[in-house]
Amino acid sequence: MKTIYLLPILLLAVLVSACRQGAKQNPMDQETKVCIETSHGDIVVKLYNETPKHRDNFLKLVKEGHYEGLLFHRVIKNFMIQGGDPTSKNAPKGVQLGEGDLDYTVPAEFVYPKYFHKRGALSAARQADNVNPERASSASHFFIVTGKVVNDSTLLSMEEQHHTQLLSQAFDSLARKHMKEIYKLRKDRNEEALMDLQEKLMAEAEQMISGEPEFHFTPEQIEAYTTIGGTPHLDGAYSVFGEVVEGMEVVDKIQQEKTDRNDRPERDVVIKKMRVVE
Repeated sequence: MKTIYLLPILLLAVLVSACRQGAKQNPMDQETKVCIETSHGDIVVKLYNETPKHRDNFLKLVKEGHYEGLLFHRVIKNFMIQGGDPTSKNAPKGVQLGEGDLDYTVPAEFVYPKYFHKRGALSAARQADNVNPERASSASHFFIVTGKVVNDSTLLSMEEQHHTQLLSQAFDSLARKHMKEIYKLRKDRNEEALMDLQEKLMAEAEQMISGEPEFHFTPEQIEAYTTIGGTPHLDGAYSVFGEVVEGMEVVDKIQQEKTDRNDRPERDVVIKKMRVVE
């Protein structure tokens, strides 16, 4: 970092890196920035104050040096790049990664629809709904969205599918409560009773979601997804806690890496260091 000297007559101009120091702001309004120094270049992200649990956890790990030497172990072109697996440091070539984590999770923080999975979004990875119904985030895994541009008709179709997904989730939750009854009817091959139970549970599921507001993408989402792109199917399911403000070209460079069948880059993409940018 070069020092800026204030002279009596003029201010000397200096070159600064991608991880330059930001201007002073009101502490209440200032969004903390973190520089992710990688083997492919620097990426600067800002962390949202509206997701304080994820912000503070990420900053804690950054300051502890947790991410130093870890890999972007999962890279899918036109989708995202993911890092944070503590077992990825010095991992031998070809070893499947992604299962390592710390011994805690971070409660979900959905500030939706204000923050969504547009291109450049910083979001927390997590385990699947079937073992993690609260959608709590991994302690250390994160991903940066690359995504792709979609058209209006695709977004409209996703809006229409939302009701079906809610209905399916409600039906599944009711069915789990009747599993003993369902198993017995199947064992007895009582198809008529099974159909009657299915119709009953479907009616109850419809009632459960009847009060849910109709789902629509916001104008901001539509603008982003149809111009710069993203991953709209992840919205409301993963905690978005920041976004890339510099170095998106580095993210694109990483997503171009050739990967193996487990989506691990064949050439390691190393996180050399992370540091807070004041």
